[in-house]
Amino acid sequence: MPHAHPEPGCYEIGFETPQPLGEPAEVALEDYARALTRSQGAEALRAVDDPAMVRGVHVCGLGTAVTGALLRDLEDFARSLVTGAGGGLGWS
Repeated sequence: MPHAHPEPGCYEIGFETPQPLGEPAEVALEDYARALTRSQGAEALRAVDDPAMVRGVHVCGLGTAVTGALLRDLEDFARSLVTGAGGGLGWS
């Protein structure tokens, strides 16, 4: 999934506030994004100026429309990975 030149059907879903996610949380976010958007692939987007921060998710092959509610859900999930409000990484 090239980010510099996105393929047709690929989108970047940006977060209002980047989140500091470690590798296990990043994988959980990618899995959640794939399930939530019914996409074929998802990859966390690291901030260029601070690689410890995830600024959103790159998704390809969406199976659903990207709505405001979906955007809020995805960012809320990322935030819960930081705060621990989600009860751990076992969301699925």
